[in-house]
Amino acid sequence: MQTDRIELRPWMESDAEDLYRYASDPDVGPRAGWPPHQSIEESREVIRTLFQNESTWAIVWRKTGEVIGAIGYGSSCDCNLPSREGEPTIGYWIGRPYWGRGICTEALQLMVTHIRRTTDIPSLISGHFSDNPASGRVMEHCGFLPTREECTDDSLYGGAGKQIRVLRLEL
Repeated sequence: MQTDRIELRPWMESDAEDLYRYASDPDVGPRAGWPPHQSIEESREVIRTLFQNESTWAIVWRKTGEVIGAIGYGSSCDCNLPSREGEPTIGYWIGRPYWGRGICTEALQLMVTHIRRTTDIPSLISGHFSDNPASGRVMEHCGFLPTREECTDDSLYGGAGKQIRVLRLEL
């Protein structure tokens, strides 16, 4: 899957250095509910155990071939959102140098199009910490609507007591 600027492709263990470069930033992971990576080996292990599946992709900056983020749905994005039966959770993040450029919106649009074309999934759910409204704007740009439900998820890194705004996309 690709646009002029980005490509979504499966993760490879050789992406560990790029993943570590951005996932070790203390301003990136905690916004999405996971701790900053502490080593390249930790990033490699995340690729092996969480990212190598059919519903999680590396976001690649086509100009350089560098992995700049991740996007996916299902098992790598599981959290305690009020999902319906058969409704996967989506998640995404991007390295800080790429914030504010519409790249996450582009990646999410690609993934939603892929899901519509290749699955019979009826809807998608996601959420964002209330102190990260930019993530909510990405979802809204892609057609997700607020459910008017809010929840907390103490299992997410930094999530203890933090409100999560819940959004859903009917496919």
